[in-house]
Amino acid sequence: MSRSLRRGVLAATVLTLSIASLSACAAGNDAQTLQVKPDNAETSVGDIKVQNANIVTQPQASAKGPAAITATVFNSGAKDQQLTGITIDKTGQSAKLSGKVNVPAGGYVTIGGKGNPSAVLESGRESVQDGNAQPLTFSFSATGKVTLSALVVPAKNIFESWGPSVAPQPSTSASGKPGESATPGSSGSPSETAHAGH
Repeated sequence: MSRSLRRGVLAATVLTLSIASLSACAAGNDAQTLQVKPDNAETSVGDIKVQNANIVTQPQASAKGPAAITATVFNSGAKDQQLTGITIDKTGQSAKLSGKVNVPAGGYVTIGGKGNPSAVLESGRESVQDGNAQPLTFSFSATGKVTLSALVVPAKNIFESWGPSVAPQPSTSASGKPGESATPGSSGSPSETAHAGH
C-alpha cells in the first residue's frame, strides 16, 4: 500500500470516528433513551422508595384464597423506619404483616418470598383480578403513606416462589361437595430480610 493511500485511509477513519462521537453527543439530555422507564411499579416519597410491587394470587384462576404482596423497600435516610401497614386503596382491605417490618437506614428490605417478612391479603382472589394494576398504600412510621399501583399476577413461572404459602380454600361444586383445591406457590426466593446497603 502506498504512503498516500495509507494517509487517505487514516484520514477517513479519523473523520468517521469524529462524526460518530459528535452524533452521540447530539442526543443531549432529552434523548428518547432517557425516557425509558421500567414496567415494574416504583415510587419514592422522602427517604423511602418502593419498587417491584406485585400482588401474587393463587396459581389457578378458579382457586380462592390468600394473595401475597411482594416489594422491595429502600430507606435512604439516616434512621430506621417501620412498615406499619399495606392497604388496597379500592377495597380498603389491609394486608396481614408477619410482624414488625424494619427498613434499616441506608438499606432495604424485601417483602415476600422465603425467609423474608410477608404481607398477605386473606381474600386475595375476591379483592383483586389477575392482570390489573391495583393501587396500594404502604404506611411508614416516619414517611407516612406511599401509594403506587402493583401488578396482579398468578403464582406461576417467575412468580411461583413468591406466591402465598397458605393453602387456598377448596372450591365448592354445584352439588355442595368440595372440589379440587389449587396448590399454593412454594416459597423459594432470596432469604435476605434486611440489608445494610443498596
